[in-house]
Amino acid sequence: MPTFQTYNVTPTLPGTLEPLREMSFNLWWTWEPSARRLFRHLDPELWNRTNHNPVRMLQLSRQSRLEEVSQDKAFLRELKQVHDAFRNYLERRETYGKTGAGSAIKNPVAYFSAEFGFHESIPNYSGGLGILAGDHCKSASDLDLNFVAIGLLYRHGYFKQEIDKDGAQQAISLNQNFHHLPIREMRRGDAKLLVSVPILDREVFAKIWQLQVGRVSLYLLDTDTPENNAEDRLITAELYGGDLEMRMRQEIMLGIGGVKTLSALGIEAEVFHMNEGHSAFLALERIRLSVVAKKLDFYSALQVAAAANVFTTHTPVPAGNDSFPREMMKKYFGDFARELGIPFDELFSFGQTRVDRSDPFSMTILALRLSRHANGVSKSHGEVSRSLWKDVWAGVPVHEVPIVSITNGIHTKTWMAPEFSELYGKHLGDWEEHLTEPDFWRRVSDIPDAHLWETHQRLKLRLIEFVRERVRMRRERIGESPEAIRNVNLIMDPEILTIGFARRFATYKRGALLFSDKDRLRRLLNDTTRPVQFIFAGKAHPRDEAGKALIQEVYKFSRETGFENRIVFIEDYDSYIARRLVQGVDLWLNHPLRPLEASGTSGMKLAPNAGINLSVLDGWWREGYNGNNGWAIGPELDNGTVEFQNEVDASSLYQLLENQIIPLYYAKPDGKLPLAWLQLMRETIRSITPAFNTHRMVKEYAERLYIPAAKSHEGFSRDSCAAATQLSQWKAAIRKDWPQVRIQDVQVGNQDRQNISVGESLQLSARIHLGAVDPRHVRVEAYHGEADNGGIRNPTATVLDQSSQVDGDGNYLYQGSVPASESGAYGFSVRVVPTHPHLMQRHELRLITWS
Repeated sequence: MPTFQTYNVTPTLPGTLEPLREMSFNLWWTWEPSARRLFRHLDPELWNRTNHNPVRMLQLSRQSRLEEVSQDKAFLRELKQVHDAFRNYLERRETYGKTGAGSAIKNPVAYFSAEFGFHESIPNYSGGLGILAGDHCKSASDLDLNFVAIGLLYRHGYFKQEIDKDGAQQAISLNQNFHHLPIREMRRGDAKLLVSVPILDREVFAKIWQLQVGRVSLYLLDTDTPENNAEDRLITAELYGGDLEMRMRQEIMLGIGGVKTLSALGIEAEVFHMNEGHSAFLALERIRLSVVAKKLDFYSALQVAAAANVFTTHTPVPAGNDSFPREMMKKYFGDFARELGIPFDELFSFGQTRVDRSDPFSMTILALRLSRHANGVSKSHGEVSRSLWKDVWAGVPVHEVPIVSITNGIHTKTWMAPEFSELYGKHLGDWEEHLTEPDFWRRVSDIPDAHLWETHQRLKLRLIEFVRERVRMRRERIGESPEAIRNVNLIMDPEILTIGFARRFATYKRGALLFSDKDRLRRLLNDTTRPVQFIFAGKAHPRDEAGKALIQEVYKFSRETGFENRIVFIEDYDSYIARRLVQGVDLWLNHPLRPLEASGTSGMKLAPNAGINLSVLDGWWREGYNGNNGWAIGPELDNGTVEFQNEVDASSLYQLLENQIIPLYYAKPDGKLPLAWLQLMRETIRSITPAFNTHRMVKEYAERLYIPAAKSHEGFSRDSCAAATQLSQWKAAIRKDWPQVRIQDVQVGNQDRQNISVGESLQLSARIHLGAVDPRHVRVEAYHGEADNGGIRNPTATVLDQSSQVDGDGNYLYQGSVPASESGAYGFSVRVVPTHPHLMQRHELRLITWS
């Protein structure tokens, strides 16, 4: 047999079509319907075959077809319109980032994430974290924020999921050809641009690829380069692949390599945003740079670096946060500690609560300790995070732990069906210009019932045809019978209430909760007048055996008699399947164990498409649910055993379906339209769309975190970092002298100490021994609130003023009053905390003395 060598022949793009190539290398097309329509018109079959990848399409298009459309006046007219819109988008000057509040950010915000999900044709993401990062970048581009992003480029992406004959998930490795992606290798002159990162006893090199996302550049590091040995070339092989050593190397490359990438590109970032803890080593590298280049000591350099760092935590359980054992950290960071000028044990303690010195090194704790700005991703997740990480601020009341919350959002234009965009344009006007304005969205009441319903039903029919095609393809692949393949047309019915459940199959998301009572479910599915149907999709991590077992369980149910054709599992969940689902289902099901849903964003994607949520009150839905825009499963449980939550929520789910949801959907007083259901659809659009989007989210990050961080960093960097050095020295002195601080005596000045009347005040005086601590550097407070089982609820801190120096031995008297504005039982304590004008957090020193 002869051996054949392969080669590629690529077409020559006619000059008139050159704008197609320009646009194919900017992901603006992923959220611009007219651009996607243009590429699809070029060759619909090839568009689908390339997984909607314009770069690959242009490489594979037949020369004759390109010549044909280059002479097609209608196509060229459409091309000019789309290209003009693209250029206008890039050149627009009246933007939030140029003329709005975002213009305060002079130097770039650098956003680091282990994964980015922009589109199915660029599989550099595994799930929600990556999709959020992608949507964050898209809104940063739309708002024209001074913003750059850093990540890793994975040769094998995440994985392609196949469900075998037995319903078991098979993880098929992707082997991407990067020349098929809309990325360009960064070069310096004729040579490729490389950054090098010391890992163990060697330098590991990374190429840098640029991915353009509208106005925003994402730079991706790739260690698969001949300068590295075979082992190091695999560092960027697979997202979340390999063992703990591989995770360590990936995170060194992301954090330290990312900082080096910005330097190599000449980008002087002012703010560094860590999206999860994977990139937290960037903080250590930035400190090292100041120690080496600016000759600062470690703690002065820390003040400068931490001022600019923003950290977003996404995980509500300790186990979900990366951590490394002491031996591994010593192996990789022993020399690094010497460069920083501190003992290794001191460096290691920055990844611990310092309550238990045997704890491993936590990337989340490192990020919290080395960032002056930290946030959770919903209001409830902020509360959970403050409680979860309270030991990092030992002695500080939980509600004062400095982790705020900025609720996640979605990039609305990416997830809104073009059909709905047109509907809103016709009846409401330019929705993109008014996206975050609640008053604008009140006008959805002007959309006629028939138009709203017809638009939704058209998308639902498209979804069902898509589901049938995907099931047909799978049945053909695994060799099912001709009859089984023909029966695909019996799956789903566009007139039936359709419910979607699609997400990562982690056990806490309870993918099989619906099947708790199979007989009850079978009756719902097969009701002769009011049936329901369910579509499932999702991947489990290849090493998550429990998650994979859940997928198999759901698949097997879907093939049982009485369930078949009413329940279907779609394999290889990606952003394309997600768009089809959120744009086509009637109802979105979500029931994670509380409080394990940090935010969740899939349910937000329903709202612009008039879909309704059925979810437990956790994550974003706790804020989004208003009683009239969907349903809440179960009561607001914050605890209880898993078994108890499962029992309560399954019962609630069935009752809601049987007694409220199904009757409402099928109630058609005029025999045609479900009028009450349409009101729910309108309320969903009105209440959720303007609030739960990444335009609002990114503006919040800019105004609450980025701008303060940039100002602080600028202040600390001025005059050879004089303020940082001064603050570091002050902190050292305060830490040394703080053990002297004690509250000697607290007196209540009221005649009746136990009972005071509403409108009066509790008169307090406290005798404080400060020793060598300057009274200008402390704040003495009465900490008071409603008495509650030995503690207090809804606490407030009222500052007590220094009235006199008792003697020359460091004793001072402080006095103040606490107003009694409402009757009830109250409690108070007095505390002393250090204060300084350069502190960015109230409890930055983690020092507090209580009475």
